[in-house]
This record gives sequence, C-alpha cells and structure tokens, in this order.
Amino acid sequence: MDNFEEYLRQGEPNKAEKAKDWKIAIGLQKVDGLKPSDYLIETAKKNIEGDITIEEAKQRIDSYYKQHPINNDENRTEEADKVSARITEILNEKTFTFSPAEYLTLHRRLFEGIYSHAGKIRDYNITKKE
Repeated sequence: MDNFEEYLRQGEPNKAEKAKDWKIAIGLQKVDGLKPSDYLIETAKKNIEGDITIEEAKQRIDSYYKQHPINNDENRTEEADKVSARITEILNEKTFTFSPAEYLTLHRRLFEGIYSHAGKIRDYNITKKE
C-alpha cells in the first residue's frame, strides 16, 4: 500500500502537495532500484503533518545515519533516504528551470556528501542498462 495515499485522498491542499512531493522523490529512487527506510517514511509523514519542516527532516535523516551507520554498498538505503529528502526540498521550492548550470547545481544538491563527483560533469560513459 502507498505510504502517503491517505494524505492524497484527504484533500487538504498543503498535506496533499507535500505527500505528492515525497511520493515523487521516493519513486525516483525506486527507478534506480533503491528502497527508502521505514525511518524516512516516518519522518516524511511528520513533515506532511506539519510537525517538522523539510530542513528538520533532512537533519533528522543525517543524524539517524550518523547514529546508525550501515554498509551503504550493499543496499544504498542511506543514499535513497538522503536524496529523497533533498528531492522533496527542491520540489517544494517550485523554482526549477532546466539549464546546464541548474543541472549541475541540482546534481550537487542531491548527491553532495554521497558522491565525490556531485555537481561535476563526468567525462566518461555513465549509461545504465535500464
């Protein structure tokens, strides 16, 4: 079952918009085969309810992984959680324009601290079999 369906059905505009953004962010991670943690889902719901801001949600997720380090090479849950929160933050801004400079900025914001090449143009083939 969809973790945010209740918010989308309720029709409260602010909650529905936040739920939609979280759903998109998590869905984008699933495209890459990444699965968010239960902790991210709980944190997202607190953000949707208005109990915490998106900045507080990001801080909680960062703090969670400092306290509960995992072998990220195996399941990449930390990446999924952090990037989902960052995507949600960007979607909340509603100011995206597609340009090379914006693309690099967006890549850096999403993957800073996760990949050393965050925000840089790579000069080698990065295509995936998907």
